[in-house]
Amino acid sequence: MSALNADEVIAAGLAAGLDAVGVAPAEPFESTRATLVERRGQGLHGGMAFTYRNPDRSTDPGRTVAGARSLVVGALGYRRRIPVAPDRAVGRVAAYARRDYYATLREALREVAELLRSAGHEAAVVADDNALVDREAARRAGLGWYGKNSNILLPGQGSWFVLGSVITTAALEQSNPVPDQCGPCRRCLDGCPTGAIVAPGVVDARRCLAWLVQADGDFPLEFREALGDRIYGCDDCQEVCPPNRAAESDRARAEAGSGDLDDDIAWVDLVDLLQLDDDELMARYGRWYIPRREPRYVRRNALVALGNSGRRNDPAVIDILHRYLSDPDPMLVRHADWAASRLGVRSVEPV
Repeated sequence: MSALNADEVIAAGLAAGLDAVGVAPAEPFESTRATLVERRGQGLHGGMAFTYRNPDRSTDPGRTVAGARSLVVGALGYRRRIPVAPDRAVGRVAAYARRDYYATLREALREVAELLRSAGHEAAVVADDNALVDREAARRAGLGWYGKNSNILLPGQGSWFVLGSVITTAALEQSNPVPDQCGPCRRCLDGCPTGAIVAPGVVDARRCLAWLVQADGDFPLEFREALGDRIYGCDDCQEVCPPNRAAESDRARAEAGSGDLDDDIAWVDLVDLLQLDDDELMARYGRWYIPRREPRYVRRNALVALGNSGRRNDPAVIDILHRYLSDPDPMLVRHADWAASRLGVRSVEPV
């Protein structure tokens, strides 16, 4: 078994394209497990499974890799300039979902895992997986601190990062922790459009738009107007965060004049989306989390966004709404009815 130190492993992660890398011990996250159990008991998970499904597993790296001793945790930045919205009915996609950033993250973590395996250690990549609470792993690895919106903030860089880990049997020196730097700021609490951040670090998923667009059933009536033009995810609590705004200003200056066109899926044509058949819709957007892999939920979100578009004089919008008013899916009929009523086009004949 070859000797490896933490600096070598961290350097390998950075060379693979990660923006930040740290090391944490692979001890069980006892306090995190207790929090998951408590919040699930209070209903704050809103029916979300993910790491709530099995807290004993998602807070114990040793359940994934027997004899685990260390976590090598990586962060990959995803925030880029957002193109100007087209002059038509469009839906907004949260920054992390505009590309498959997790695929890029996993590939970089695999390079770290291969280095560890080549030295004779066991290593497994875990990212966007219910096997591990990645934010707590990142905190323990010294990447950042918990913001009051429950996201991890990296010093000088903010929270626009996807996170993942390599669980390994290698014994590596732990990175230094990062102290809380939010201070008295509460902009994320006050800036949430539905008041979902009910206390510093506590999010009620039953009110969180980022979760509700992924939940099954009807979209809650009381939050449909708050959804606005979003069809997947919500970035509001990150957009108002002062460290993020400072980091974005630095990034904007770096990108100015680069001529690099952003090809991310930041905006989706709602009428076009609602005309796709199931196979076409899943081919375009299937990497998103969609309940039971049923395209109807993406259409549900698009209908709500269409109702919030204000485009009551757009013939294409009126036509697609009337088409969905007679859809065989009762859930889509209900959302089309709401959208048509909100736009005031129920009495308009289809074109």
